[in-house]
Amino acid sequence: MIPLRAGEIADLVGGRLHHVDSDLLVTGAASVDSRSVEAGGLFVAIAGERVDGTDFAEGAVTAGAALALTAREIDAPCVVVPDPVRASGYVAAEVARRSSARVCAITGSQGKTSTKDLLRQILERNGETVATEGNLNNEIGVPLTITRATERTRHLVVEMGARHIGNIAYLCGIAPPEVGVVVNVGVAHIGEFGSREGIARAKGELVEALPADGSAVLNADDPFVRAMSGRTPARAVLFGESERADVRLLDPTVNSEGEPTFALEYDGERADVHLRMLGMHQAVNAAAAATAALALDVSFSDVVDALNAATVSSAARLERHELANGVALINDAYNANPDSMRAALATLRTLADSREGRSIAVLGEMRELGTTAAEEHRQLGAYAAESGLDELVLVGDGAAPIAEGWTGAPVRRAADADAAVRIVEDLVGPGDVVLVKASLTIGLQRVARELVSRAGHTASSPGANGSQGADERTSA
Repeated sequence: MIPLRAGEIADLVGGRLHHVDSDLLVTGAASVDSRSVEAGGLFVAIAGERVDGTDFAEGAVTAGAALALTAREIDAPCVVVPDPVRASGYVAAEVARRSSARVCAITGSQGKTSTKDLLRQILERNGETVATEGNLNNEIGVPLTITRATERTRHLVVEMGARHIGNIAYLCGIAPPEVGVVVNVGVAHIGEFGSREGIARAKGELVEALPADGSAVLNADDPFVRAMSGRTPARAVLFGESERADVRLLDPTVNSEGEPTFALEYDGERADVHLRMLGMHQAVNAAAAATAALALDVSFSDVVDALNAATVSSAARLERHELANGVALINDAYNANPDSMRAALATLRTLADSREGRSIAVLGEMRELGTTAAEEHRQLGAYAAESGLDELVLVGDGAAPIAEGWTGAPVRRAADADAAVRIVEDLVGPGDVVLVKASLTIGLQRVARELVSRAGHTASSPGANGSQGADERTSA
């Protein structure tokens, strides 16, 4: 972190120093986990539904944190504030203000984490780049990202999500972006916003926050996103397959391993890209990342070179594991919505075809779809059947409507993750491909972990380390 004194922090957040000298220097990033504080860092004591972070604040200081933001006094150096989460935002905003890093913010209904990961891998070739870890993209996670910036940081890549109108505007106040990327507007979290128009209104807060000399990187193929060009003073730069795109995606396809290949065309130049990650949809994410990098003055040749070398870097997002029993496991259990489900099922079908094995989908509920939930699940079942999937395993009561649209082999039902593991172990054989996917809170990441642990694995996609992320309160 760019160093701040305890007295400066207290002034920024309107807090009260307790058991600490005002000249104490805080040099490490913020953390909300007392088990992983940085030496000299700032511990943010969050009151959750089950635990109160203030109870762990003294332990965080003992573990190396220099200072804690707490809602009450503790027997350790702290700044007492009414709301530690809000206070962490004020601290992060000051770090961003003192930093010379160029800020790029990314939002979208799906694909924003993959876009962020790709952009980070492009930019870090040109200097220190700090990017959101996993998808810690809300009022808790964004300050954690920003406070990791140092005096050497050249780029800050910040994923921004929303559960309500005003969320992204608030996050942009913490980290004012120079470049803003809107990947798409889908139906994820439509239960929160009521309609795609409502989602577009929320996502568009990002482009409204851009300065006149900034760049709004927009999906030319999504009419909800394309229309955002009228909501910003910044220059609109379009990406996609459309002829109107400034960075054009051409001839996208997937190879026998499910990896996308395509061409990018920009300013009269054309180059081929082969991404070493699963799914046709990643081509669009790559085009978005490329366009953002170009807006940040990276050369087209450097962008292409970085994309061709890029790997999966966020866990449980189309991670491929080759198991010792000859089965391929696709762990995409971090989150789910109708669009990402379809993309994952298409990837499953492609990979199973290349191996001449069966395609087995282990699916759980998609959360936060509001009144559309039952119909979206039915439509997903119909899509799975039309895609020619061989076996469908549904986990939990919330996934039951998927069966109403399914017309394939008899559905196998599992009450919970343990039951799903037993079903899959009895079902699979060499050459088969298994997809595990649901909304994060359903807990199907446990199914993927157990299948890998019990069978053992011979190879994994880069970045497939089995971690799942600790904060389920991320946003759309």
